Amino acid sequence: MELRYFFKKTQTPEDQNPDELQTQEQNGPSAPQGLFHKCGSCGETIFSEELRKNDFICPTCGAYFRMYAGTRIEDVADRDTFEEWDSVMPSANPLGTPGYEDKIRRLSEKTQLNEAVITGKCLIGGHPAVLCVMDCRFMMASMGSVVGEKITRAVERATESGLPVIIFTASGGARMQEGIVSLMQMAKTSAALKLHSDAGLLYISVLTDPTTGGVTASFAMLGDIILAEPGALIGFAGPRVIEQTIGQKLPEGFQRSEFLLEHGFVDDIVARPEMKNYLTRVLSMHRRPGLSGKTGSNPETPVVSDASRHSACAATSSDRSRKKPALSAWDKVTVSRGKDRPVAEDYISSMFPDFIEFHGDRLVRDDKAIMAGIATVDGQPVTVIAESKGHDTNENIARSFGMPSPDGYRKALRLMHQAEKFARPVICIVDTPGAYCGLEAEERGQGEAIARNLFEMSTLKVPILSIVISEAGSGGALALAVSDQVWMLENAIYAILSPEGYASILWKDSKRASEAASEMKLTADDMLSLRIIDRVISEPEVLNIKSIGDVTSQLSEQIKGFVADNKDCDAAKICTERYQRFRKF
Repeated sequence: MELRYFFKKTQTPEDQNPDELQTQEQNGPSAPQGLFHKCGSCGETIFSEELRKNDFICPTCGAYFRMYAGTRIEDVADRDTFEEWDSVMPSANPLGTPGYEDKIRRLSEKTQLNEAVITGKCLIGGHPAVLCVMDCRFMMASMGSVVGEKITRAVERATESGLPVIIFTASGGARMQEGIVSLMQMAKTSAALKLHSDAGLLYISVLTDPTTGGVTASFAMLGDIILAEPGALIGFAGPRVIEQTIGQKLPEGFQRSEFLLEHGFVDDIVARPEMKNYLTRVLSMHRRPGLSGKTGSNPETPVVSDASRHSACAATSSDRSRKKPALSAWDKVTVSRGKDRPVAEDYISSMFPDFIEFHGDRLVRDDKAIMAGIATVDGQPVTVIAESKGHDTNENIARSFGMPSPDGYRKALRLMHQAEKFARPVICIVDTPGAYCGLEAEERGQGEAIARNLFEMSTLKVPILSIVISEAGSGGALALAVSDQVWMLENAIYAILSPEGYASILWKDSKRASEAASEMKLTADDMLSLRIIDRVISEPEVLNIKSIGDVTSQLSEQIKGFVADNKDCDAAKICTERYQRFRKF
């Protein structure tokens, strides 16, 4: 296939109806022989070669030009590794629409494409993957029967070969000329992806401009990981249709990538020059490890009992008490809330330098009080989920002071289910005064969201480790602590509510908080004695960002041990022991 770099100016489809979208032909720029392109955003005239070198991004305003499928493949796939599939699949006219075959023939001659998607297999950063790339030049990449068939066949071959699937979406919606047959492609592609998912395989969806209609309502939004290019139009109905329906002007940026990130529907926005590197990192973390829902435990893996863990941890606690003067319970409350005390982001950056953050609950929004993503521990992929407070006042407010909303707990649970699918251990970092209290939180089901986490975590078929770094308040903390092991930093606290709240309820006097702290038994040593936790992590005399290495060096080694000890563990055994852990109380 000849790869030609003739692009129309940057444009957006929101002012066009679906029929116009799908029939619009991109005839190339008006400049002779395609030497120049005009940016539809800023009006700048750009040399074609300059635009190509800049990944088809306007060097003046940063607007993204639509990219041809062949060019996209050149940019993403390792050189000379792409093997195209179904390149000559004949087009169909299932409804006998007059003039449709002629239109398909003309477009094929003009674009050198047989349809609106190119499929095949390639290497990306050395990792094999099945790649599908849609091309807006062909009837605005509307989804007809051939598009659906090519994508379905590609997914089926990926499932048979045990390969991940990456689809770059772009579409004006359904293929009008194929009517109800076009609609059936939504079900067909989705069903193929369900079988691929059930096989424990990775699907990455990359949303580009525009991704609308039936594609949005099927395979585009079914990715294990959903990425988007900056500024891409993404939605089911177009903005004009919505405005006409509701009789209101839509907010600026509505249905753009950034809007979807804020509202929890994409994991990340990735700049085009970074796309290949990003995909390479994700693929490298999804090589299928041995840890899974397998039957039969590894006889060479020692099983550490609760009693032996407790004994070992108690010795550690005793050693610590000889080294440093003991602090009172209230002292530890104060230390745990210290403004200079490291927060979750600091632990993640120190212990997981390859951490890739994902966003959103796929329902309502992205709650910044929960950070979640993937990383590696000694080469083993893990899922990392953390309650995040932020460093300064602005971050504190943006992250609700580390108090998750229902959306945050649902984001955490989404990532836990993803971890289960790919057999990744889950590492939770707990640091919250409690779940967020507010009108919207109640409206969106705060109680249900916490309960759902407890329910699902109890039988999650992968190891779970929770680490309390500062505060662990009530159900808001427990929602990330139904774990196989729970560790606490030496000066962290874990309680049913704050000492101030305890004193107010029991004694009607919040000033007796220090007295309440002692009575509540909320320190790490208290938790160890009660066998709520399994390990106490020692701290330097002053724990701040400068001394965090003293803690993270310990934690990193101990996390490595946890991951190694639980490698290839039997899923049923994990769930049974987790049940018994909480059944004893």
